[in-house]
Amino acid sequence: MKNTIGKNVAITVFGESHGDMIGCVLDGVCAGVSIDMEFMLKQLDKRKPQGSISTARKESDMPKIVSGVFEGKTTGTPITILMENQDQKSKDYSSLKDIARPSHADYVANIKYHGYQDYRGGGHFSGRLTAPIVAAGAVALQLLQQKGISIGTHILQLYNVFDDAFSSNAEELKHEIDKVNTMYFAVLNEYIGQKMEETIELARLQQDSVGGVLESAIVGLPSGIGEPFFDSLESVISHYLFSIGGIKGIEFGSGFSFANMYGSSANDAFRYEHGNVVTTTNHNGGINGGISNGMPILVKTVVKPTPSIAKEQETINMQTLENTTVAITGRHDPAIIHRARVVQDSLLALALVDMLTEVYGTSWWMPCMD
Repeated sequence: MKNTIGKNVAITVFGESHGDMIGCVLDGVCAGVSIDMEFMLKQLDKRKPQGSISTARKESDMPKIVSGVFEGKTTGTPITILMENQDQKSKDYSSLKDIARPSHADYVANIKYHGYQDYRGGGHFSGRLTAPIVAAGAVALQLLQQKGISIGTHILQLYNVFDDAFSSNAEELKHEIDKVNTMYFAVLNEYIGQKMEETIELARLQQDSVGGVLESAIVGLPSGIGEPFFDSLESVISHYLFSIGGIKGIEFGSGFSFANMYGSSANDAFRYEHGNVVTTTNHNGGINGGISNGMPILVKTVVKPTPSIAKEQETINMQTLENTTVAITGRHDPAIIHRARVVQDSLLALALVDMLTEVYGTSWWMPCMD
């Protein structure tokens, strides 16, 4: 029963949706790194619900760092971050204690934890646990930024509405990453963004929900990161991103579109440009043989529709072993994709910091080593 990921820089998450606190421990970060709390709060703001397209639950998500940071700098010991749960309404779940909500973890949690799990709001399985992940991710993003590595994610697709894709031009891609990183509803085409928000609102009015596709880009990652087989760059990134409960699929570069290509069009030709090795296309998403090749890393994930909906659905009563129905009331998101985007950034950052530490060592991150 493990809640930790990472070999060199590891994160452990703890807490439940309706418990007193949630939090994380980030272990392996070197000493002497300045922690920008303003940046951390801005990252957490991207995850917070806003307006009718999100849940009505409002949490302050004020992180309290209780270890590992002294006088604004990391000490090299485990960083513990706590957040209070202040807006729980546990009575919303009292009638659902024995009901397995469709597409939720209720049934499998009951099997794994023998009925002792905290069922309120999904307990430890709740998306609420992504808040401390974003806080820890803010630390990882700061480490990457000082090494010239940038990460950005936008909503490529929301139900049947499509945003523009990230540019294949590296310089333009950097500007696009900077743009989406300043946005709450992260899209490249803001007119399309309005259409997406209207689609979410329509789903809410229909007591339903929608999902979509997130597209992430990483620029500045050096070549040579990853292993040929079990710790390939794709394997490690996938391990981290599948920690987000709503993600059900992932692809790198052209992904499943390779099925419609000849090798002559799918291959990325190499060339020297200004003394650097580049590829003329980037169908492989910056990865060859499980190892980064210096081109931008391109990742897409599919986020399923939020399973908590007010429409009546068939299910079971786990206590009486009878078939029944359920209509889920309370406060829920008609879409989580716009809030999941910053969680994806955070987990990508944590994955890369762990892998880069494997290659270059902990001291590589220290400011004095620049």
